[in-house]
Amino acid sequence: MVDAAKPSKGITLMGILLAFGAAMAALAGALLIWPGSFLDRLWALNPVARVQLVPLGAWIGVPFLFLGAMLAVTCILWLQRRLWGWRLAVGIIAVQVLGGLVHVLYGEVLQGLTGLAVSSALLFYLFRPQVKLAFGQPTATTH
Repeated sequence: MVDAAKPSKGITLMGILLAFGAAMAALAGALLIWPGSFLDRLWALNPVARVQLVPLGAWIGVPFLFLGAMLAVTCILWLQRRLWGWRLAVGIIAVQVLGGLVHVLYGEVLQGLTGLAVSSALLFYLFRPQVKLAFGQPTATTH
């Protein structure tokens, strides 16, 4: 039985992952919208992303800020064990699975397979009966 008052380590770790994603997406958005700031040194963490994204212009930062906000909302709802937190997490991770497939199709096999493996494992975790039950979702054993 799942104790609703005590979050499992997996649920806590998923919340941390969502918070980290929110912070990184918001940071990328800010770096793209406001180039040349003192934060530009942070591109050293991912120079390939800088080469790929900066030429697209500052406007590309807006979707990153939106993604950061979406991940932050998902994180909050997830940690509160709201059904919408689970649904949003499933949607976000499912998009990551598709992204891994796209990378493979475009010839970035190692990056794509790595992303596909990680996101598939997360998606598998989200559909475990204990996780679904923690979010008030019925499972095959609860009917």
